Amino acid sequence: MSSSLDKLKALTSKLEEKLEQKKEKRDEPEKVKSEPSVPAAVVEVKPKPLTVKKAESESVRQENIDRVRALYDKLKIYEKSPDFENIFIYKAMNLSGIGLKEEDFGQVREGKYIQVIAITYEPDKNGKKKAKNISLGYFGKAETLEPTLKNEIIEFVLRWRYEKAFQNVEHYKDLIEKIETPSDTLF
Repeated sequence: MSSSLDKLKALTSKLEEKLEQKKEKRDEPEKVKSEPSVPAAVVEVKPKPLTVKKAESESVRQENIDRVRALYDKLKIYEKSPDFENIFIYKAMNLSGIGLKEEDFGQVREGKYIQVIAITYEPDKNGKKKAKNISLGYFGKAETLEPTLKNEIIEFVLRWRYEKAFQNVEHYKDLIEKIETPSDTLF
């Protein structure tokens, strides 16, 4: 197993641990401290925000983007998509020739060609949106693929998806901020 895939697994594990610690802290009842002269019923307890620390989240995100950029260069994705920022306009990204599902993760499919596939939606002649696959990288037959290169290809796709998830969360956060929330809601 390549060190880059191990690093990705370690990063994911570390993030999950931190999120679990945050959840445990939120679930703990908040202790009410009152001064002797103030009755306990009058003391106001403000709820803790339900968000993960922004700086911590941004740090993880920046590390991920930096690694995506390094793999973008190493795998020569720039040959098909010259502007790094534009690789995030695609709706999805997939891999042909290598399994990404739990049951076949990392397994090459004999006789298949390895490609990184970006998916976009474009209108057809009737104006209906239709999925279009775009090859961002071609790496030859599965049988000839070196294990290190295979792991870097997998890592690139997974890290791209990870950044896309951050972008989707950001989008919904922006939408929530646009609505007027009554003072008695949770957030």
